Amino acid sequence: MKNVTFLHPEFFWLFLLLPFAIAWYFFTRKKQTATIKMSSLAPFVHAKTLLSRLKPLLFVLRLLALSSIIVALARPRSVDVTAKSKTTKGIDIVMAIDVSGSMLAKDFEPNRLEALKKVASRFIEDRVNDRIGLVVYAGESYTRTPITSDKTVILQSLKTVEYDDSIIADGTGIGVGLATSINRIKDSKAKSRVIILLTDGVNNAGTIDPRMAADIAKQYGVKVYTIGIGTNGMALFPYAKDDQTGKFLFRNMQVEIDEKLMKEIAETTDGKYFRATDDKKLKAIYAEINKLETTEVEEKKYFNYDEKFKPLIWFAFALLLIEITLRNTVFRGFV
Repeated sequence: MKNVTFLHPEFFWLFLLLPFAIAWYFFTRKKQTATIKMSSLAPFVHAKTLLSRLKPLLFVLRLLALSSIIVALARPRSVDVTAKSKTTKGIDIVMAIDVSGSMLAKDFEPNRLEALKKVASRFIEDRVNDRIGLVVYAGESYTRTPITSDKTVILQSLKTVEYDDSIIADGTGIGVGLATSINRIKDSKAKSRVIILLTDGVNNAGTIDPRMAADIAKQYGVKVYTIGIGTNGMALFPYAKDDQTGKFLFRNMQVEIDEKLMKEIAETTDGKYFRATDDKKLKAIYAEINKLETTEVEEKKYFNYDEKFKPLIWFAFALLLIEITLRNTVFRGFV
């Protein structure tokens, strides 16, 4: 009877009548059999047989039958629920990530780029019904992963993102990063198209003006959320590589983010600008974007009921049949 529910549990109130039935039987049991008057009962004091002592069991059988009928009336049944979800209004998202050398700054743990990858991975995992693409940019930009619903591909691609000046020219080309993202998402048929543009500096590279790119995004109905990443004040920035070890050398430098430009891009496209000054704030920003961009999902549930009342009805019928048979045969002649 695991996972059994009752369609009409109100019938269980009938169990309150059973104590009255027991009381009625107790007070009327002597009137239910024939009687005979005798001058003395002394010869019958020890004359009770085993069958005469078992006769009350007939009433017990009737109570059990009534209890089974009550439970059957309550309609016990188990249910197997199958749910099927269908995305009715999905969202396509392109994440544009700055991979310039300054993203190795150590004002985040262990640095800006690794902190971003960790938070962005959780964001991707939460967007189970949406398609996501990945664009990386520095002085230049390229599509690292086209828009796809395969989260495994996206997460693996994000995991391997790193600073490499041998692949892409250093610098911060916000305009080219945004333009590449627009080109990747502009033909999408999704009900909502979003770009999450993250940078930690000022636009100092590329051939495309960021404001022009923002106007193009608006024309295509693409919303851009911009994120400036970097603490307030000074941070440890890489400025050179050690010739012997090949490791980066760091020194304290002033953090510079063109917040005015980032706000203009967001406002032009009906998006929003965020500033992440530490790991905790970065997590909160992606959590807020996750709430702002909701996906409508249609869920259909299929219920398969397995009725359990029939065995109870047969059990009650069997008990009543046994009780009637015994009452009219074995126990018929007992006084």
